[in-house]
Amino acid sequence: MNTTFSCVGCGKCCNDHHVPLTLAEARMWAADGGQVIVLVEAFLTNGLGLPAQQREHAERRSVVVRSGACEAHVAITFAAYNVGRCRNLDEDNLCRIYERRPLVCRIYPMEINPHIPLNPAIKECPPESWETGPDLIIGGELVDQELMGLIQRSRQADRDEIQTKEAICALLGIRTTALKGDGFTAYLPDMTAFAVVIDQVEQQPLAGSSGEWVFHVSGDDIAGQVLAAGAQVATEMPLNYAFISLRAA
Repeated sequence: MNTTFSCVGCGKCCNDHHVPLTLAEARMWAADGGQVIVLVEAFLTNGLGLPAQQREHAERRSVVVRSGACEAHVAITFAAYNVGRCRNLDEDNLCRIYERRPLVCRIYPMEINPHIPLNPAIKECPPESWETGPDLIIGGELVDQELMGLIQRSRQADRDEIQTKEAICALLGIRTTALKGDGFTAYLPDMTAFAVVIDQVEQQPLAGSSGEWVFHVSGDDIAGQVLAAGAQVATEMPLNYAFISLRAA
């Protein structure tokens, strides 16, 4: 498959997208007056919640934590919370922070997850974006070397920063995760507290994960599988997070 791409500046990718951020970008986003959403998912060490072929990638961007009598791998995403137009999009659909825009914005429309192929049909870019422009993919392989480097930087940041993110979550009282593939737990922390905690964690040596995590799941069948593996399941209504289900209705 050969794919060309040229951004036409429609601004559609800057609407209703929670853009994943590196730690530095999250800190900047908070300092600029934006809101960061924290999205959490995990799979169990026995593989529950994870296709086997994705295990290596998933393990590299997660941290091992305790849940009940077993271990889980928790992945934490800090993302720019954008409901409607991005706060940095001007009236001409131009980015006000273009020179310091997040890494993921620079990578779009490519996917960061190596297990998700680029599919123009599900992107919001208009058809003309894909009709002309430089080669993006030739023979199924990404050929844009600069873009390839940005993707590798993003993946590496996921791996390098996960323990710091987990420590930040501990101080913010974030200790409930969803099962990977079943959903996400989503938190909207106070941004003043968020910024203070980031600075606090980055100025001190990291300790190992502290405190147990519990799973919020979509139904009794999933709960039974999680409990059978020895992990803990949340039994009370969420007070500081929302559960985003990925399960078909």
